[in-house]
Amino acid sequence: MKILHTIAFTLLVIGGLNWLLIGLFNYNVVTYLGDMGARIVYILVGVSAVVEIARHKHNCRQCNPGDMATKPPM
Repeated sequence: MKILHTIAFTLLVIGGLNWLLIGLFNYNVVTYLGDMGARIVYILVGVSAVVEIARHKHNCRQCNPGDMATKPPM
């Protein structure tokens, strides 16, 4: 599950940086992938957000500090 978390986190960072560029400079990097490529990236970022929401409590040390000592690393 660590690989899934790493992929989801990376995609969320990419999505967040893209939104930052859109907000600051009205510059959307994802559109350079074409319509289908952009659609795929947006879907992957959305699925990554759902995965991270579902797994957040399990992965977050601040939300679940007591259990982290007893759980083996993923």
